[in-house]
This record gives sequence, C-alpha cells and structure tokens, in this order.
Amino acid sequence: RLSDPVDSMAFHRVIAGLLCLAVANAATPLSLTTPVMRMRGGAPAFPKLPESVKPGVVTGAALKDLIQCAKDNGYAIPAVNCVTSSSVNQVLEAAKKFNCPVMVQFSNGGSQYFAGKSLPNPKESLDACVLGAVAGAHYVRQVAKSYGVPVVLHSDHCAKKLLPWFDGMLAADEAYFKEHGEPLFSSHMLDLSEEPLDENIEICVSYLKRMAKINCLLEMELGITGGEEDGVNNEGVDNASMYSQPEEIWQVYKSFAEVPNAMFTIAAAFGNCHGVYKVGNVILRPEILGNAQKYIKEKLGAKEELPVNFVFHGGSGSEKDKIEAALKNGVVKMNIDTDIQWAAWDGIRKFEAENHDYLQGQIGNPKGADAPNKKFYDPRVWLRKSEEAAVVRLGEAFADLHTTNTLG
Repeated sequence: RLSDPVDSMAFHRVIAGLLCLAVANAATPLSLTTPVMRMRGGAPAFPKLPESVKPGVVTGAALKDLIQCAKDNGYAIPAVNCVTSSSVNQVLEAAKKFNCPVMVQFSNGGSQYFAGKSLPNPKESLDACVLGAVAGAHYVRQVAKSYGVPVVLHSDHCAKKLLPWFDGMLAADEAYFKEHGEPLFSSHMLDLSEEPLDENIEICVSYLKRMAKINCLLEMELGITGGEEDGVNNEGVDNASMYSQPEEIWQVYKSFAEVPNAMFTIAAAFGNCHGVYKVGNVILRPEILGNAQKYIKEKLGAKEELPVNFVFHGGSGSEKDKIEAALKNGVVKMNIDTDIQWAAWDGIRKFEAENHDYLQGQIGNPKGADAPNKKFYDPRVWLRKSEEAAVVRLGEAFADLHTTNTLG
C-alpha cells in the first residue's frame, strides 16, 4: 500500500512506462540476430580493391579482378603452404594484421598430412591426399570470412604421377559448383615441367577446358624449379632447363588463351630454386620474364605492357632486388614456404629454450618439486608461440611483395 502521494505518483509513472515498453515489444518481435548496419550506395568491401572482391574465399571474376589489381599496382599475392588448421590460422591472422590479400595453398604432402598420415593413400587414387585437400578447403571456407580479408584457395605442385589427387579435387570443385555456383578451390596448379613441353601443354589444356566451365583458374609450370619440394627433387637438373625461353612461354599462352573463359597463370623458370641457399649459389634472372612479356605483347599486338600473369616459385631466401625486378615484370603471386617453416619452428625453439626447466616433466620445476608444468607443455601454449613467430615472418614477406596495406 502506498500512502504517500509522491510514492503513489512515482509508482503509476513506472507502471505506465512498463506498459509502453510492452506495447512496443509486442509490435516489434524480438530477434535473436542483432541487426547489422550497412552502408548504402554499394561501397566496395575494400577501398583499394575492385568491388567484386569480398572477404572470404575469392573465385572466378573476382579472382581475375584481384590478380589484375595486383599487377596494375606492382604487388604480388603471397602464397603460403599450410599443413594444419593452425598453419591456416596463422596465415589468415597475418593477412588481417597486415591488411592484405593472401593465398592459402595445399601441396599433395600437406594435404595428406591434413587428413592424417596414418590413413591409406594408394598411389592409384591418393585417397588421403584428396581427403585432406578437400577437408582443408572446407575449413578455410568456414573461417576465412571471419578474418575479413580476401583469400585465394589453391593447390600446389601436381606432377603427372599425382594426377589422381588433382582429379579428386577437381571432382569436388565440380560438385561444389553445382550447389553454390563457384568451385570449392579458387585455383589449382599442374606441374608437368618434367614432361616434354607439348605433352605438358596438351594435358594442361584438357584440364583447363573443364576448369573454365566452373570458373576455376589453372597455374602451370614450364622449365624446372630447382631444389627439393615435398618429395620432388630437382637438385641435379640441367642448368638450361631452369631458364624458360620467350618462345616456350608464348606457346603456352597461345594454347591456353584459345580455351573459352580460361583463367591461367604461368610459373616460368628464371633460375628459381625451392629451399634456401647461400646468396650467390642461385642465379635468378627475372629479366627473362620481362623479355617474355615484350615478346608476347608483340605477338598479340596488345596495348597492355604485361599481358602474362607470372608466378614466382622458390621465393624463400631470394634477394630483395630480384623480387623487385620480378614484380616489375608481371609476377602476381609468390610462393613462401621454407622461410615460414623455419619461423614456425623457431618460435617453438625459443619457447623451449626460455622455459627449459619447466618442460622436463609434468611435475617439478624451479618453483618446487611438486609444482605442475601443464601451463608450459599444453600444446595450445607452444603452438601459439609458433603461430606468433610465423605471423611476424609473414609480415616481412608481405612487405617484400608490397602487399601490406593493399586493402585500404
């Protein structure tokens, strides 16, 4: 009972307010989804990129626009090999931190590792390689958009003996396209550089015709990238095969361009090697790419100075002036693997060195014989140190490729 007139008036005001709120809620049902404010006028997701390019996995016309934008603005998209969800996360984290597009790619060995090394992987079907690549692709698609950056989803070197792996991924692309209107992967690489050039082109064209129907890009390699990568050893190859000729590159370009709706890039050899070598032991000649651009421009009668989209393999450890020259000659993608492998390991190595006495047993450390060490050996702790170190090194690579802050 409210005997005080002031209390009575206050009470009635509260009741009136609650009634008004109830009426408003009845007129506008509550939603479990918070409304998102959106800009009107079709503003692009990234001020420095074409409007077609959105956060998440980029395919088809948007991928073509992204590559052209990179070439027009003198930078290359960094392509990083991944083998676990953790390595995928560190690449996406770096892209977000340094405000740039990135390419996540899986090799055949990396794909097999993603699925699990214990799974059967018969050479006639390479089931574990296919499973791991497809699983990895779906994982990237699930998380990429949340990082707010454009991501190219790619598969790396596929030699002739690995074509069952390629077939499995392409079948997954075609199935995904039927349901979603785009391929599962953005692009794939065929590396038939060990085969005669005519055979290399013939096989690539047969796959390119299928890929063009689902807006999937093909990367091909001619000439041989030296060194060793994922079980493919080219350390003893003839030196001449490590330098592609303009006529060979034109032969590839002409054959591919005749395929309707074809999208492709070319990994031409200009002395590059997988792995890391002492400066002077590898002779990079990026001017080869420039000579090829001039030759093909004349053949096409084109106005564009750089008609070919080139790819730089074996980029780890390369001299910065050679990277600069490659970018000026039309390189739109550079592979980064070995340097990131070392950085990831170095993060763990430093963590172990700093906390050695806490990592010799589950119990017992300098704080006491009964003190627990779980906070040190928990995989989330030392794996995170690996990721953090990789992100730092990726930032350096992004800067070398002029990719930092290219989103706007």
